[in-house]
Amino acid sequence: MPDGAYLIDEMISAKSIAARVEALAREIHDCFAGTDKLVVVGLLRGSFVFIADLVRELDLPVEVDFLEASSYGDSIESSREVRILKDLRGEIEGRDVLVVEDIVDTGFTLAHVLTLLRARGPARLKVCALLDKPSRREVDVRADWTGFEIPDEFVVGYGIDYAQRNRNLPFIGRVRFTG
Repeated sequence: MPDGAYLIDEMISAKSIAARVEALAREIHDCFAGTDKLVVVGLLRGSFVFIADLVRELDLPVEVDFLEASSYGDSIESSREVRILKDLRGEIEGRDVLVVEDIVDTGFTLAHVLTLLRARGPARLKVCALLDKPSRREVDVRADWTGFEIPDEFVVGYGIDYAQRNRNLPFIGRVRFTG
């Protein structure tokens, strides 16, 4: 494990993220047009910036809820053991649900969350992920909408952290460990 010394290089600019969020919102709107209310479930903590920007762009009636699942802790590697740290407050049975994820990496967390939510009987269950690292996938799971496909790099910013740091960066940055 790195000793903590690192540099951050911008990988995806704030402007590129904003443009992609607008495009994703249009695609999601087209899918869910006519819904009574879309339940948007943000996977904490990494998705909080993305979900805030995305729901502001959605021209649909939305309800926002959060679920916190973790398989990383403060590590840069998945433990492959997914823990639910905070569950939804509302019911999703018979409702249209959009799960918003920051990054799909190994797929363990998203697969676990989707299994949990499907058991609750939503009318439709779709996924929007800001980032996708298909080269790291260990579980066959895919987002219905993806902002950006990225290589196997450790990234931070726009809500995504390393040991609870760098969530506030307005861009996605590649972490280069120096120690």
